[in-house]
Amino acid sequence: MGILEKIAEIENEMSRTQKNKATEYHLGLLKGKLAKLRAELIEPKSSGPKGEGFDVKRSGDARVALIGFPSVGKSTLLSTITETEAAVSSIDFTTLQATPGRWEYNGAVIQLLDLPGIIEGASQGIGRGRQVVSTARTADLILMMLDSTKSHMQRALLEKELEAVGIRLNKKKPNIYYKVKTGGGISYNATCKQSALNEKFVYNLLHQYRIFNAEVLVREDVSIDDFIDVVVGNRIYMPCLYVYNKIDAITIEEVDRIAREDHTVVVSIEKDLNMDVLKESIWKSLDLLQVYTKRHSEYPDFSDGLILRTGATVEDACREIHKSLLDSFKYALVWGKSAKHNPQRVGLYHPLCNEDVIQIVHK
Repeated sequence: MGILEKIAEIENEMSRTQKNKATEYHLGLLKGKLAKLRAELIEPKSSGPKGEGFDVKRSGDARVALIGFPSVGKSTLLSTITETEAAVSSIDFTTLQATPGRWEYNGAVIQLLDLPGIIEGASQGIGRGRQVVSTARTADLILMMLDSTKSHMQRALLEKELEAVGIRLNKKKPNIYYKVKTGGGISYNATCKQSALNEKFVYNLLHQYRIFNAEVLVREDVSIDDFIDVVVGNRIYMPCLYVYNKIDAITIEEVDRIAREDHTVVVSIEKDLNMDVLKESIWKSLDLLQVYTKRHSEYPDFSDGLILRTGATVEDACREIHKSLLDSFKYALVWGKSAKHNPQRVGLYHPLCNEDVIQIVHK
């Protein structure tokens, strides 16, 4: 029996099992088996080449993957906000390869990746779907393109396909310390009360994965699915922006209802409606910082800032300028939100904020 057949068998058993307190433990173990099989589907054990994604070289400061069903406006969006001429048509499956586009915004160079439209069952390889979702795992942000004139179920179906390949949308990594050891058995501790997870389930799930020596420390109330994700270990936690296109074809009441949902932007690409809000939402979702540099006795250079990740330090800024700066680094002067006073003398590990100004002082 192949992996896909085993997955289908477990899914059928889960659908037949009534969900209540008595079956919660059994369903949890089935979820563990399902996660293990899906992990094998993503990363086969064979010694062949890893992954099945499209061969697109990463460029710029961040990568945004456009995901959606066929004919929802992904190629139109790419052509509108970048200089790339993508194939645009009302016919399904116009885009057959990943098409990259370059977009400059707030001093950052962002790569937009137009992926072929996917269909239900994509995570299992239907319609080149596995290539699409494998490439999506390399992005910094998922832009889920949806048709506002169609059923709201399209969003749930796409989320299901991405969940199946280990992509967790708009979720934080569970605060669980987990380490496999060479001896000592399984040690389980929780620093707070657990509503779903218990010691018996942790032991049995790890034994199911043939792990007999491990240390588990749970620092927050987590679900069974959260713990399975930590054990499997190939999960990617990624921000997602839901973009509903073609709002010019629905009522204003429907537009208002959709726009109030979390992480959602409503647009009409053809009519150029709300496109500025979409661009700003992409920038905020990427969570990038723009930091400006300054030379001694000169004004800051506001024309060309450094683009860094949120949480970046002075050390990261030095590496972005040139790694040789670290060898001669003495201290830095920082102006802006991260400084207690302007300027503040700081070391390498000082965290920076957006629009800070930094001056490096050499030894």
